[in-house]
Amino acid sequence: MTNTEQLPTSSKTLVLRRTVAVGGSTPAYHDAALQDRAIPPLQRGQVLVKINAAGFNARDLWLRLGLYGPGTEFDSPLGGDGAGVVIATADADDPLLNQRVFLLPMRGWEKDPDAPESPEFSVIGGTKVHVGTFAQYAVVDRSDVIPTPEHLDDVHAAAWPISGLTAWRSAVVYGKVRQGDNVLITGIGGGVAVVALQICLARGATVYVTSSSDENIRRAIELGAKAGVNYKGEDWIDQIAKKLEESGSKTGRTGKALLSTVIDCGGGDIMMKTGPILKSGGRVVLYAMTSPPYQTIYTPYHYSRCQQLCGVMMGSRQDLIDATNFIAEHSVVPHVSVVLDGLEEAEEGFKLMKTRQKFGKIVMKIHHDNASE
Repeated sequence: MTNTEQLPTSSKTLVLRRTVAVGGSTPAYHDAALQDRAIPPLQRGQVLVKINAAGFNARDLWLRLGLYGPGTEFDSPLGGDGAGVVIATADADDPLLNQRVFLLPMRGWEKDPDAPESPEFSVIGGTKVHVGTFAQYAVVDRSDVIPTPEHLDDVHAAAWPISGLTAWRSAVVYGKVRQGDNVLITGIGGGVAVVALQICLARGATVYVTSSSDENIRRAIELGAKAGVNYKGEDWIDQIAKKLEESGSKTGRTGKALLSTVIDCGGGDIMMKTGPILKSGGRVVLYAMTSPPYQTIYTPYHYSRCQQLCGVMMGSRQDLIDATNFIAEHSVVPHVSVVLDGLEEAEEGFKLMKTRQKFGKIVMKIHHDNASE
């Protein structure tokens, strides 16, 4: 264990603090308060991680908007994505000491291929786990860190865990994307969508995208997407069908160019729209719902073609290990759009999350008081 005299005793931490709406009529926007919190002593099996970078996710904004649900825990640290280095461990001769790591973003799901083993499944940051990455330091069990791939610096490692895990489960575990597949990814620009694009390309798929931003479509094509369309147009699905035909890829049993997988963040009538251009046995993988909460699936396409709808809620620890090994093998680097300089700039990150004007992830560097940082 590192000499305790050299270890920090406190950590600047961004904490979710309840704000009461005025008169009960204005929706509350809960506070993110920067506090100095004592670092608890390490117990057996625990490590102390010096966090060098933390990534923003949509859930961080939902927590402040009061939209995250009953799992919200006020006065707990915010942040689900973080990367840094293990500076202390309670176990003698621990090989994790001085190793670069990122934090496991959830608790209660180890390796079950279908769903969390524990009914107490929870994501860290603003929840009852009382661990968050918007902090200088975090005490966690040694099993709750994963070594950072050598090709990633801490900023890009902090952009990886939640988006990467969700994208992996969407594209690989449920989407079953493989070489030669045609894949549609909707809402390109968000962190999950962008890393799903990168994973699908690395697996040899041809990827089509949609967005409300022509700029995001352009950037996706620069990363390797075949083509994209703006979903504000009522005929966007017809445009995708046309681009599939123009590609000359004949994947359907009828000799038509069809999609194998749709990775979607909208919900609504996505199955109705994509059913005609989705192959038999094709899959629609839904990892978020930003459209009205309904799905119409009983149509001739879904019934006679055995098309599937799969829901994704992150994934297991084993999924994240598998995904991390994959990006290490293929040198995939999560796309970071904005890097903020310190916890004091966190409010700017929340503002950017509100506007959705980004392509990839927002990451915040975490500074420390010691001169050797």
